Amino acid sequence: MPSVFYRLIAVQFISALADNALLIVAIARLVELAADDWAIPLLKLSFTLCYVFLAPFVGPLADAWPKGQVMMAANGLKACAALMLLTGVDPMLALAFAGLGAAIYAPAKYGLVIELLPAHQLVRANGFVEGSTVCAVILGTVAGGLLVSSGLRQIPMSDSLSDFARFFALDSTLHAGMVSLLLLYALAAVMNLGVVDSGARYPHHTRHPGAIVKRFFSENRQLWRDPLGGISMAVTTVLWGIGATLQLIVLRWATESLGLALDKAAYLQGVTALGVVAGAALASQFISLANAPRLLPIGMVLGLLVPAMSGIHSLVWAACLLMLVGALAGFFVVPMNALLQHRGSRLLTAGRSIAVQGFNENGGILFMTALYAAATAWHVPLHSLLWCFGLLVASAMAMVFIAYRSSTKAMA
Repeated sequence: MPSVFYRLIAVQFISALADNALLIVAIARLVELAADDWAIPLLKLSFTLCYVFLAPFVGPLADAWPKGQVMMAANGLKACAALMLLTGVDPMLALAFAGLGAAIYAPAKYGLVIELLPAHQLVRANGFVEGSTVCAVILGTVAGGLLVSSGLRQIPMSDSLSDFARFFALDSTLHAGMVSLLLLYALAAVMNLGVVDSGARYPHHTRHPGAIVKRFFSENRQLWRDPLGGISMAVTTVLWGIGATLQLIVLRWATESLGLALDKAAYLQGVTALGVVAGAALASQFISLANAPRLLPIGMVLGLLVPAMSGIHSLVWAACLLMLVGALAGFFVVPMNALLQHRGSRLLTAGRSIAVQGFNENGGILFMTALYAAATAWHVPLHSLLWCFGLLVASAMAMVFIAYRSSTKAMA
């Protein structure tokens, strides 16, 4: 791997760590404001909306400038989101602004990976990317838990931090956590200076919004109709929806079934992330692009494991189950993600293919998170919610597997 790839990994690690800590701090802020329970899933929705609505534009944007510069600007937007939270802006609006930065960041980051590496290294590269991202999830959720913990809130602030907090006149006990998030995003933006230009350049296209949107949906259809691209897109769309919703379900399950406070529940999320790291590492070593579709049955098993959470009330067994779920998810998603990137870069450009991928995957997140928010608003019991969620995932993956088998028979 070239040295610039490892610099890219370091930058995206800091940025992803701050993203996950930001979600925990925003949840704590909603709790501090005595918001309704259904408002918590809407935080994830507000973060994801920009991924979907700006998808036609962020791909061409990532291809129009050196991708390191685009990433630096995106991290600057995320820093503004942390500043908004500190000034007392509604957490949902602050998360939406962070989502704007993340939507711009994603095609630049993954597009740069595609530009830097040959196809035969993409599975291994995705293992590194997913591994570092999940490590950021682990440390980000742990950091978020620390930033909202009662211990940190009770530590007296320095005079300079007190003056800084009073300047914003925010009535909150989360000042230290918010300032820490701001500094993390600023660090990620500065670190982007070390990410060199790959040298890849693409033909200029029209800047007319209508033409851009029309071309985007044409490219979206093109990738869905590709046999391998469509199958891998379906899998990653379902899995991203699973991951985002499971993050919120684990928080609720840990507080209701295990009796943990929010900061301790955030630590338990890190156990799932550890499993994803292990699964991603195994996949990057043993699974090739050609063998990725053979992993489809794992998706069905993954869905059927989720309802098992309803019968667990022991912290040890909870950690074991979440570790297994994470390992299966990591082993499954890394090769499928690499396959999708490979097909997308062959059919489209690096930035535009990642934008199409992000549109579909975050559309899955919106759909699944909206279902979870509605279920929470309707006071659906956790036990019933887990069973419905698990069966929905298993059924979706079974349909993808049947479609893949049918397509391979048709091509034979």
